[in-house]
Amino acid sequence: MDRVNDTKIALVTGANKGIGFAIAQGLGALGFTVAVGARDEARRTEAVDRLRAAGSDAFGVALDVTSDESVAAAASTVEQTVGRLDVLVNNAGIGGRIDGGAQDPVTLDLDVVRTVLDTNVFGVVRVTNAMLPLLRRAAAPRIVNISSNMGSLTLRTGPILAAYAPSKSMLNSVTVQYARALAETNILVNAACPGYVATDFTGFNAPRTPEQGAAIALRLATLPDDGPRGGFFDDAGVVAW
Repeated sequence: MDRVNDTKIALVTGANKGIGFAIAQGLGALGFTVAVGARDEARRTEAVDRLRAAGSDAFGVALDVTSDESVAAAASTVEQTVGRLDVLVNNAGIGGRIDGGAQDPVTLDLDVVRTVLDTNVFGVVRVTNAMLPLLRRAAAPRIVNISSNMGSLTLRTGPILAAYAPSKSMLNSVTVQYARALAETNILVNAACPGYVATDFTGFNAPRTPEQGAAIALRLATLPDDGPRGGFFDDAGVVAW
């Protein structure tokens, strides 16, 4: 498939499996050229091949969100390959170790907290800031941060995970800060809760499919120009947090 100037370009981080792959697949089906961001070369190549086999235009981007150098190189790859970015989906995330009370607040392993924050929050900041120059070149740029209602201070859902849940609370807060900073631009920034999805992240023991989980991200990635800014949404609408 030839990449033409009016084809929209999307980068999805952690796109080689699970919800990330489902988001990439959904964007490809909508006609986007999809940049598959992933650390593992073999998995990245396999994901690109699967997307292309389904009729999508896709290319791989080596991307470790915890590495400044990797993120800078990824931005260069996107720029050299397609020249701009219409959509950024910050999907890459980790749950963190839970053995030995590592995420029980009364025995919390601070190294686990640092590791989780480095991917789930700092990684989003690294990637977003590296890709902003490319997003500014687009007519209607969108940033979607994949969060979780486990980060909601109101809902208090899921098991007690004192590294993972606060990382999503902070991601929601960072999303609002970006939305405020970019309020005078055409860049819409929002957070999405995919729900409890059957992936390796949940041991495949969950009621929702990756495709169901991807639906809200696809909606936020294709918002009209008067769409919301700095919100947190799931399939049912606004999530209290």
